[in-house]
Amino acid sequence: MNYCKIFLKPKKEESLLRFHPWVFSGAIQSIEGNPEEGDLVKVYGTNQRFLAIGHYQIGSIAVRILSFKPITIDADFWVERIRVAYAIRRELGLAGVENNNTFRLIHGEGDNLPGLVIDMYAHTAVMQAHSVGMHYARHEIAEALKTVLGDTLQNIYYKSEATLPYKANLGSEDGYLYGGEVEDIATENGLKFCVDWQKGQKTGFFVDQRENRSLLERYAKGHSVLNMFCYTGGFSFYAMRGGAEVVHSVDSSAKAISLTNKNVELNFPGDLRHKAFAEDAFKYLEKMGSNYDLIILDPPAFAKHKNVLRNALQGYRKLNAIAFEKIKPGGILFTFSCSQVVSKENFRLAVFSAAAQSGRSVRILHQLTQPADHPVNIYHPEGEYLKGLVLYVE
Repeated sequence: MNYCKIFLKPKKEESLLRFHPWVFSGAIQSIEGNPEEGDLVKVYGTNQRFLAIGHYQIGSIAVRILSFKPITIDADFWVERIRVAYAIRRELGLAGVENNNTFRLIHGEGDNLPGLVIDMYAHTAVMQAHSVGMHYARHEIAEALKTVLGDTLQNIYYKSEATLPYKANLGSEDGYLYGGEVEDIATENGLKFCVDWQKGQKTGFFVDQRENRSLLERYAKGHSVLNMFCYTGGFSFYAMRGGAEVVHSVDSSAKAISLTNKNVELNFPGDLRHKAFAEDAFKYLEKMGSNYDLIILDPPAFAKHKNVLRNALQGYRKLNAIAFEKIKPGGILFTFSCSQVVSKENFRLAVFSAAAQSGRSVRILHQLTQPADHPVNIYHPEGEYLKGLVLYVE
């Protein structure tokens, strides 16, 4: 196969020599050939030194690196990358265990496959491409999944309409690449939940909060719990299993509330401790009294781009300030940001400002992040996107 070649400007090869998996468009000096978006290209430094091979794309990130060695990107490549990722999940005790069949199998750069996400729900893999190159490779990736997972895999659902670059005009449609039997009940730490991978957010469930939900369960006993931005109610039913006295779930989406109620009923049929409300989060927080001594704030990403970072930080300040004002003395606040462009320092400063505004004494009990099946490539610190704090509020 003849690859187009990309040559970098002098001194712009340093990041690739440190194994950072992106080439930015401003680092490119010249291109030999006319690569189309999604094509495989080879990247060279000074003196035509080979540096890497990856997917070409239009935009600020011009190449997402698949390998720093001059290898062939073929069926064996995909099988080996997925095999290694699956072995790690088995080592973590997430794959092939009785009380858990829900985990992230491929986490983009963290698994050396930038632009690709695969979540496992029981016997279904939900695949999401964030680059045109991964979109073009979807059928090869599906075959590799079948090779690695064998009979444990019954369905592969491709869900990338909302994640692919819209300017690429790919006309991509979500749908099954393999199987098609809808088996939407999955298990996490012994709890059951419905997964709507066809119409739900992301791949259908927020797998990245598994360990933080478990931590919440340890704090829930005897507490009155408010789960804001509840989506499918993950924190809510962990709180119930932990012995919470009251659990209220709030989301602006009526569909999310319906899923939350369904999930609570799956695990705690007829349990009157839980109520769910389809309301705007800020309006609910403003009008509520001091009724809760354990509050979870897990909003959607307030900032997806750096140009809206300032507004996002104001949003986090406002949200946390209301929680600090309303939470009962001796209460516990779980507060999160899943915005990649919001650093740990920026998030903590926003929460600190909110705490200072409330005038209350606040202690940090835990500093939280994403779980091990959402690994951070040590050469790509940008991959650490989930930040959380557990706070004790006097």
